[in-house]
Amino acid sequence: MRKCFPIAFGALTMIGALLHSLPAVSHELDAQLDCTSDAHTFIASLQGDQYIETKPMHVEANSVNAFRPTHGSQLTAFGFRVYAVLGYAHDDDLFHKGSGEALPGSIYGVVVFGTSEAVKVHLHDAGSEAVVHEVLPLVMTAVLCKATK
Repeated sequence: MRKCFPIAFGALTMIGALLHSLPAVSHELDAQLDCTSDAHTFIASLQGDQYIETKPMHVEANSVNAFRPTHGSQLTAFGFRVYAVLGYAHDDDLFHKGSGEALPGSIYGVVVFGTSEAVKVHLHDAGSEAVVHEVLPLVMTAVLCKATK
């Protein structure tokens, strides 16, 4: 019995180390950022698949909600790692209201780690209609779609 425990523990440790060392599979959001969807569908789908948290980490005064990716979700957009997922739709209970004047209509997108110029090049190459806004110079860029639905 005493010999079985160390062997079993060693085997489980090796399996755990192997699984931990496997590369994480990223979930690409490129197709969803073609600007043909709407904020509710975009956010609800990512929440349903547990790629983003259900509660926003931040709500802007204009009611744009920022959702944190869930631990280990490895979201990417156009080759850039996603820091936050953004969304808002007027009169939609999925989104929290901000302290200021809410945006009319609907908007959705992501904040990625990358320069606005590099992100613009990737969006152009992908044929996306998304708009780029610099969040932090040389560090973070927002990729936004105005909902068509």
